[in-house]
Amino acid sequence: MSTTTLRKGYASSRFGQLHYVECGEGEPVLLLHQTPRSWTEYVDVLPLVGARYRAIAMDTLGYGASAKPEGPHSVERFADGVTDLVDALGLDRFHLVGHHTGGVIAVEVAARLQDRVTSLMLSAAAFVDAEKRNGAGHGRIDHVDSKPDGSHLLELWNRRRSFYRPGEEAALTRYVIDALTVLNRVEEGHESLRRYIMEPRLPHITARTLAVCAPGDHYSLPSLAKFAASLGCETRVLSDGHAAAPEQVAEEFARTVLAWVSHHDGDNSA
Repeated sequence: MSTTTLRKGYASSRFGQLHYVECGEGEPVLLLHQTPRSWTEYVDVLPLVGARYRAIAMDTLGYGASAKPEGPHSVERFADGVTDLVDALGLDRFHLVGHHTGGVIAVEVAARLQDRVTSLMLSAAAFVDAEKRNGAGHGRIDHVDSKPDGSHLLELWNRRRSFYRPGEEAALTRYVIDALTVLNRVEEGHESLRRYIMEPRLPHITARTLAVCAPGDHYSLPSLAKFAASLGCETRVLSDGHAAAPEQVAEEFARTVLAWVSHHDGDNSA
């Protein structure tokens, strides 16, 4: 079997089964997607990272094919799901990558698990401070009201259309599929993020951290300076892309992951 063959699996958790897809062998690199997406956000990144490491992309609790518990979502509960997955897979130590909401979840996971997280890469993660929690400048991002004639499907498409360029319709289609899977709760990931109390969690992070962002992702770019100031971490702006950077610049995204992980893997960590 090729080392870049995608392998799907389920792991037990306190919430029910968690779905994940992996490829490759060696040190594990866990990738967390934004909401309301699924592992498919990393469909092009997985084989590239999997060529050198064991690349794992999970469906966040409540999304994709993972269990969908009742009750309000929270960053803390999302992190519970991640912790259950890595424990079920027997990952004593692992590298952690999170994009958008996945980056905020990664902050909480890294703060909890500390030395178990070998390295941390935050991609377009929001720095959730008082301004963010107050919702300044943010309305409902993905919410649409279902309509009998199905016109809400086009509305859902158009809500994200500006984040994608001509020729990227396949990625936008994957987004629509993921959003439709959780349409009645499509906005909850964003809402839970804006309730998260991030600042006291940051001092608990022990992993070397890199914060990156695509240049077109103007909502997330200001967070780079805030993470640098709070964590003393390195930052990097990718050459292109918007909120869907793992799909829009998959090769560069994967190269960035590989370069960061290789500096902090079991053979090279300081």
